[in-house]
Amino acid sequence: MSTVLTVNAGSNSLKADLIDAETEQVLHSAHVEDPPDSDEAVEALTDLVGKADDVTAVAHRLVHGGPELSAPTVVDDDTLGKARRAESLAPLHVPPALRLLERLRGELPDVPHVLCPDTAFHDGLPEHAATYALPAQWRERFGLRRYGFHGLSYGWASDRAAHLLGRRVAELNLVLTHLGGGCSVCAVRGGKSVDTSMGFTPLEGVPMSRRSGSIDPGLLLWLIREGGIDPADLEDALNHRSGLLGLSGGLSGDTRDLVRAAAGGDTAAESALGVFAHRVRREIAAEASALDRLDAVVFTGEIGWDQPEVRAAVAAGLGLLGVRGELAPQPDEDAVISAPDSPVAVLAVQPREDLALVRAALSALG
Repeated sequence: MSTVLTVNAGSNSLKADLIDAETEQVLHSAHVEDPPDSDEAVEALTDLVGKADDVTAVAHRLVHGGPELSAPTVVDDDTLGKARRAESLAPLHVPPALRLLERLRGELPDVPHVLCPDTAFHDGLPEHAATYALPAQWRERFGLRRYGFHGLSYGWASDRAAHLLGRRVAELNLVLTHLGGGCSVCAVRGGKSVDTSMGFTPLEGVPMSRRSGSIDPGLLLWLIREGGIDPADLEDALNHRSGLLGLSGGLSGDTRDLVRAAAGGDTAAESALGVFAHRVRREIAAEASALDRLDAVVFTGEIGWDQPEVRAAVAAGLGLLGVRGELAPQPDEDAVISAPDSPVAVLAVQPREDLALVRAALSALG
């Protein structure tokens, strides 16, 4: 049996799994809702490694590959140096992921480790979609461009959508939205990313659990200049105290809590969900403009998959794009959930970044 250890370090969570690479069956898991390099997460990961008889590869999700890592890559000192140069581009994600990588290289020194960048899926973005309207000297000097994220999730969901629709992925024009702790939207034509809502960092785009998403840059400059807000405090607020948490007045960044609170009459929770649904709808419409036609809208991520109230709220405003009728209730497995007569299909797909990591690592290892 060929066993792959997958390590998915989020900003405030760790998901690690031992997976049979031949059957893609999850053998053991360690999922911890704590910072990925916390004592609790490290202990859970160590226990998981101890359950493996024979690990043949370790696949590490790398949120940002920077300009030098644009494909799944076997780790050596050179690769690690390239990854470290991307730390400042995703400071919530990359540094703890690399600390875990170093720890696991020590525990499993004879096993190949593979870095799987989330940005790789978007590496071929058209120039017009990847370019910021900034001075050319800045773009060239600092390598300023749109990278895009959630690529492992989008690659998996695109393949699943093709299977569910009974068509080849090369034939499809899709808008996919990954909604979870981090949220983004992506236009995919023929299996290739052609536009996406996240950009240079994972902070751009739609509101997220605790991250703000896109904000008028003039507003941010005003807060620094006129409001006396320290840049470090501003960065912390944009990453940790905004998004759904900020919209709900600090109630929660979890849509499950907000749906329950809104049902009980909490107006702040209701408003937060309304703003979130509006912004996701608006981004779906924007991404659709990058396609020749729209075959399907795909929801994935923890919220996109198992929060039917949020899916329904988003889809209710997509009539202009061809989404018609009410969505089916929560499915037990990946499914088309739109009405049979809807010109544009709506799909719900479970997030399986673990299996996407397995496939990416095996591809890198040949």
